[in-house]
Amino acid sequence: MAVTAPADSRFKRARARPVRRRRWSATVVRSVRIVLILAVIGYAAWRVQVLVRQSRALSIRTLRITGTQRISQGEVLAVLNGLPGQNILTANLDEWRRRLLSSPWVGRATMRRVLPGTIEVDITERRPIGIGRLNGQLYLIDGRGVVIDEYGPEYAEFDLPIIDGLASDPKDGGPLVEEARAELVGRLLGALEAKPDLARRISQIDVHNPRDAVVILDQDPALLRLGNEQFLERLQAYLELAPVLRQSVAHIDYVDLRFGDRVYVGNADAKTEMRRSITPVVGAAR
Repeated sequence: MAVTAPADSRFKRARARPVRRRRWSATVVRSVRIVLILAVIGYAAWRVQVLVRQSRALSIRTLRITGTQRISQGEVLAVLNGLPGQNILTANLDEWRRRLLSSPWVGRATMRRVLPGTIEVDITERRPIGIGRLNGQLYLIDGRGVVIDEYGPEYAEFDLPIIDGLASDPKDGGPLVEEARAELVGRLLGALEAKPDLARRISQIDVHNPRDAVVILDQDPALLRLGNEQFLERLQAYLELAPVLRQSVAHIDYVDLRFGDRVYVGNADAKTEMRRSITPVVGAAR
């Protein structure tokens, strides 16, 4: 007689599959290595940067200043106070250059690093071209109309013309000197650089009208209206014509030279303005 043994679950085959061990692929391993290498390099670079910043050998010890005439080297050093001692590689020279340009006498400034610890500072000073009369005060003015400094006895050696009409009506805190008027003065005096003897004869300039420069020559009271171009040619034409004009018109108030071969002369003594047309005019600008 066959006997059937009861089934024992302890001997049943397990249905769960065995867990396989995961292995990292070669790509993952390489990525991890790259990350570790980059981290080491980054840390090393950071440490080098820290050591460089802390290195006394690279601190700024000398400021070498060139180009100063009116502004003293002591004034430059006062503006750059705080730069010595900084690290030469990390110092923000652009910021220090902007501080230098805040000085009215400094027109341009360049700064250059010279290892291990020197900064070369080269300054180009502004060149005054005239003495501007602004609100009753006199100021040295450069070719762009920038007010350099108040004119005083310390600048007595400057033989410069008096300039009127530079100031515009102040509106909402606008600029004291109108750029168009200053530009007219700059072009006028620039044109006369070819004739320094004639340039030295300019006593006064009026630019109330930014399209018409009016000048007065030394030892000549006539107002010469030159317009906004051909300044040198028109002045030379006037000097050639002056004897003839004085024979024709007594007590000349102004001479208008803006119209090529036609010159207009105003007589201040006449009750009504008198104009005379002299055509043709020998030597007049065209």
